[in-house]
Amino acid sequence: MLGTQRVNRAALPHMRAAGQGLLICVSSSSSAGGTPPYLAPHFAAKAAMDALAIQYARELARWGIETTIVVPGAFTKGTNHFAHSGRPDDQARVAEYEAGPYKNFGEELQVKLAGTVPDDANPAAVAKAIVDVVDTPFGERPFRVHYDPAQDGASVTFAVMDRVKAEMLHRIGLSDLLKPAKRA
Repeated sequence: MLGTQRVNRAALPHMRAAGQGLLICVSSSSSAGGTPPYLAPHFAAKAAMDALAIQYARELARWGIETTIVVPGAFTKGTNHFAHSGRPDDQARVAEYEAGPYKNFGEELQVKLAGTVPDDANPAAVAKAIVDVVDTPFGERPFRVHYDPAQDGASVTFAVMDRVKAEMLHRIGLSDLLKPAKRA
């Protein structure tokens, strides 16, 4: 999250000066979909990044800067994400959990989570979704793009959340913040 903010602080002044730009944020279906245990830091960071992207979209729209949030689901093949998560580096915590009611839970969780992801789920499709957003003309880019082979429900939750947030902007007379302004 801190890295995202630092990149934005470096790039956004140039986009504002140009009166145009595209901000692409990679969120996670975990921000609004099914969330298995043992990944709380990852889920919290992705939820924070998603919230930041939503607010940036509103704060940058009048500058002519578009925002698209790309929401990938879980991939248990083709990345090392789950190989390096779900087990803390703090061995004292691991020992406590393994000595208690969560003995072997990390391994059980990995198997169950892997069972939700289709064998043909390919993380390269997320990169293609990003390329497609970049290739889309200004003003036609989607606010949010989902690619979740496991279909954990995030697309439904995000649709409701985004609609509620948009309705609030309509209610207070700030509908223009929902689409980037075309600047000369």
